[in-house]
Amino acid sequence: MKIEILGTGCAKCKTLEAVVKKAVAKSGRFVQIEKVDDIMKIMEYQVVSTPGLVIDKKVVSTGKVLSVDEVLSFIDKIS
Repeated sequence: MKIEILGTGCAKCKTLEAVVKKAVAKSGRFVQIEKVDDIMKIMEYQVVSTPGLVIDKKVVSTGKVLSVDEVLSFIDKIS
């Protein structure tokens, strides 16, 4: 499983990255986490507002910071 955090480095993007890392640690799964800050790559996902959360190439959230439980819910649905 691969999780991408889309964002250019704003406070919300950094917070979401920390939340994702906590959720992955809590899940006990092997997950590749990648921070994507290249605006062209972000645009490829057609994300208008950041932060964006992409799991296995599927955009699951945009424009908000999720909780650890919300991220875990997405991980469970996709895996």
